[in-house]
Amino acid sequence: MIRMFCVLGCVFVLAGCVGKPSLDDETLSARELNLEEFFDGRVMAFGQFQDVFGTVRRRFDIEIEGTWDGETLRLVEDFVYEDGSIEQRIWTLQKTGPETWRGTAPGVIGEATGEERGDTFNWQYEIDLTVPDGTLRVTFDDWMWLLSEDRVLNRAYMKRFGVDIGEVIITFEKLS
Repeated sequence: MIRMFCVLGCVFVLAGCVGKPSLDDETLSARELNLEEFFDGRVMAFGQFQDVFGTVRRRFDIEIEGTWDGETLRLVEDFVYEDGSIEQRIWTLQKTGPETWRGTAPGVIGEATGEERGDTFNWQYEIDLTVPDGTLRVTFDDWMWLLSEDRVLNRAYMKRFGVDIGEVIITFEKLS
């Protein structure tokens, strides 16, 4: 029993040592990600959550309708999970500077904050997520990269009580 706890402890420590992106990383393209342009209109997304052991635990599709009024980006996200369950999340984002954002959505604790730099966007927040067994409070360190004018790759690192619990990977495709 003690050996099992030691092994699990080592796994969590090693998982926390995995390199994560930085806004100071060298950009790989000359593209500029502008959230207000990419997400204004219809966007389709496909993603999955996998735990720290690499096991895929949940898959989903998202239909997103975005509207930008010059100051506020509103994203209506309709999730459909592999098991047939559905969820809607509505984000209200405000541009706070040339490269900075803040936002809210139901379940988000306080405000989310983010920064664009080149083809990259980093978004951080704490949220109460609805899960099959109830609600789970987690923090997200969310990274997006503009791959082409109509495609964004998203990798979000999730933590609970400061410990990595998994990742969400999403591909966004702009439809209009």
